[in-house]
Amino acid sequence: MAGPRIVAELGRPETPQETADRKAASSARYRSSKTFRNLVAALLITIAVVAVVYLGVPRGSLAEPEPADVPAAAAAAEASVGRPVLVPEVPEDWRANSARLEGGMWRVVYAPASGFVRVAQGLDAPDDWASREIGGYAPTGTVTIDGITWDEYRIPSAGRTDSISYALSTPAGTDTVLVYGATDAATAAIAAEGVTDQIRTLREETP
Repeated sequence: MAGPRIVAELGRPETPQETADRKAASSARYRSSKTFRNLVAALLITIAVVAVVYLGVPRGSLAEPEPADVPAAAAAAEASVGRPVLVPEVPEDWRANSARLEGGMWRVVYAPASGFVRVAQGLDAPDDWASREIGGYAPTGTVTIDGITWDEYRIPSAGRTDSISYALSTPAGTDTVLVYGATDAATAAIAAEGVTDQIRTLREETP
């Protein structure tokens, strides 16, 4: 039967306490190394997940939404209110951002080369409707465009509401047509010309 194991460093057999201390130290080293390995493994997994998410998510600017289909939206609006609404004839490069009924108003919003232009039709609008829509301003004069006389609103930069710098309004039967936005007189006139025939029709159809 073999005797107690001689420990080279001691030159003698270990005492029971030394054996217990050695085993405890070995266990501590094992647990420490295992914890470190687990930490490294978790870190590597986290990095891998972040890399997958980063590479998998598309970057860059969001695609622009499709332009509004003004004729289709107008047809739906007419079916809803039971009366004609305006479909402006504007240059092809004017993007239609929206076309919808908003309360008692039909409105189309265009984005020309710069700024924006709204063409609104107040349905059975009261006399002060156009002024209220542009922040309470009164007309600064009149202008005739394609045979139609419009009230003109030149809004000073110090008092602009909702970035509105210029506006035109004219009656169309029981309705009021308002052309307005962050625009100039020449651009607004193009939008006004685009509804001339429809304004005449609305006036002729009103008793």
